Amino acid sequence: MHSTSEATGTLDVALAHATRMLETAPKLAAEQAGEILKVAPNHPVATLVLGVARRCTGDFPGALHALLPLANANPQWPTVHYELGIALARAGQGETAVKALRRAVQLKPDLPDAWRALGDHLTAMGDTQAADAAYANHIRYSTLDPRLLEPAAALCDNRIAAAESLLREHLKDHPTDVAAIRMFAEVAVRLGRNGDAENLLARCLELAPSFSAARHNYALVLHRQHKSTDALAELDRLLIEEPDNPGYRNLYAVVLGRIGEYDRALKIYEDVLKAYPQQAKVWMSFGHALKTAGRQQQSIDAYRETIRLAPSFGEAYWSLANLKTFRFAPDELVAMQTQIARGDLAEKDRFHLHFALGKALEDAGEYGESFHHYERGNALRREGIEYSAAETSEHLQRSKAVLTRELFAARAGFGSAAADPIFIVGLPRAGSTLLEQILSSHSQVEGTMELPDIISMARALGERKSRREVSKYPEVLASLSAEDCRALGEEYLARTRIQRKTAAPYFIDKMPNNFAHIGLIHLALPNAKIVDARRHPLGCCFSAYKQHFATGQNFSYSLDEIGRYYRDHFDAVLPSQIHRVIYERLVEDTEEEVLKLLEYCGLPFEPQVLRFYENERAVRTASSEQVRQPINRQGVEQWHHYESHLGPLKAALGPALFSWAAPCIQSNPRDEGPNHDA
Repeated sequence: MHSTSEATGTLDVALAHATRMLETAPKLAAEQAGEILKVAPNHPVATLVLGVARRCTGDFPGALHALLPLANANPQWPTVHYELGIALARAGQGETAVKALRRAVQLKPDLPDAWRALGDHLTAMGDTQAADAAYANHIRYSTLDPRLLEPAAALCDNRIAAAESLLREHLKDHPTDVAAIRMFAEVAVRLGRNGDAENLLARCLELAPSFSAARHNYALVLHRQHKSTDALAELDRLLIEEPDNPGYRNLYAVVLGRIGEYDRALKIYEDVLKAYPQQAKVWMSFGHALKTAGRQQQSIDAYRETIRLAPSFGEAYWSLANLKTFRFAPDELVAMQTQIARGDLAEKDRFHLHFALGKALEDAGEYGESFHHYERGNALRREGIEYSAAETSEHLQRSKAVLTRELFAARAGFGSAAADPIFIVGLPRAGSTLLEQILSSHSQVEGTMELPDIISMARALGERKSRREVSKYPEVLASLSAEDCRALGEEYLARTRIQRKTAAPYFIDKMPNNFAHIGLIHLALPNAKIVDARRHPLGCCFSAYKQHFATGQNFSYSLDEIGRYYRDHFDAVLPSQIHRVIYERLVEDTEEEVLKLLEYCGLPFEPQVLRFYENERAVRTASSEQVRQPINRQGVEQWHHYESHLGPLKAALGPALFSWAAPCIQSNPRDEGPNHDA
């Protein structure tokens, strides 16, 4: 007969053996744990090993059958809650997994893997603020070097200056410490220095190719810099190791959406919603992707599900309003008014609701009350952004001083000879999406989206690290050699190649803000076509004022500032080779204006360009649903209802209010260079 100590010793040996087999032979580990439980029923460690082993073999129901009662019986055991969270996630129960992981780190904060898993799930759920905090704690608790504990804690507490100073000193003595390099990259990200972060993370992965957390950071930084091809390559490597990682999959869907791969992105969102069916932000992201893909009713259903889950979610109401052709039902109008009356409503929800109510009341013909909401929404939005109209005016004056007729004449023949791009520029809401839809209906032209690459290249040329520094751009353009200009043109073509899905010889870049970079475009791509979309200044500016832009149009939240922006950009003498399209003329005589546009682009007439509204391509801008309908006069005349409120706009526009449709001189760009370029 064995003694109690001998039995315990044998059991401990068997448990240790089963635990060792978890990574290399989980099936055998499960069998060993099962045998132990026959001898010692409900043994907690054996049950934990059994649950983990079943999860490793893909038996997720079996894993949960073991781990759920174990967690209930041991509410203070952090390891079992962590393992339960991992098993729940693999079983597609993401929301419940988050609860288990939160419990694990609450019980034992120094569980780096739990923090990382929690961050991945919070990312998939759209809670980026909580995800960032979780990832910061992952960095903090995965750092074993005592010399990195202080900078890790500073980073976690968002004491960025302290973290930067400590890490800089540490890396002087230990330049290959990959943990410190990754932390330093996180400092760079928080300071908005994504280029520096990219370089640091590339070095980190050069030293430690298997450092998955750093590779995830690297993919995110690449995405933020619009380097979609490179970001997808890094995510592909990560997904080979962890194909079900929700953080990787969510970022993959976002990048796919950016490059126009909407069918693939939608499939990922559908899978994510199976794991997180109660997450309003995921439903909203799904709605955005559906809208862009032209599946309007499904996008409406997704936005309404968002509101059902989160009745105060102002952005979901605005997303419905932003469909432009959508009309709110009476009960939805009442619901918005009820929410905006709350004293505890978050500011972001409040200004989104103001914009949505402005649109709803405009559709109802209540223009005075509608303007009140547009005005309040813009005022709230303006409080939260940095924008200087004076800086914009200064940039224009600097551009005029540098980009002269003589400069372009001396650089004839510079740049890439490619004629592929057709740039559509101008102010937002000037009709650029309509022009894109018309041109992309031609068999030789592919529509892409508002591509950020010219702006990114301009920023790189400026070498500006912070708002306090003066950019070298546009003055740097005068110092570019023929080889520099050719390289910039080739860089642009390489960066945008991922956006091209067809063999069409031409493609459209519809970034309105490229208007400020026409000089760069001419130097890098002298054979590219540039189409200037114009609209009556009151119609254009007020349409932008009614629009809440997610990013990039910080001038649009004040009638005075938007008027100054219009005046600054359209007082400049444009290069003679630009083709100007007046929106109002396009509405009045569509066929004539389209024929002129095609002639400028060197394209033969094709009947389908006049049936542009039948084009089923994805459209990402606010006009996505409007350009899927025949042209009508509604957009031309809408601003008249608000003219009594537009005094500040008229004053800011000044002479531009009357000179906006002045003819653009057409001549051969090879015979005569431009006078100035904004």
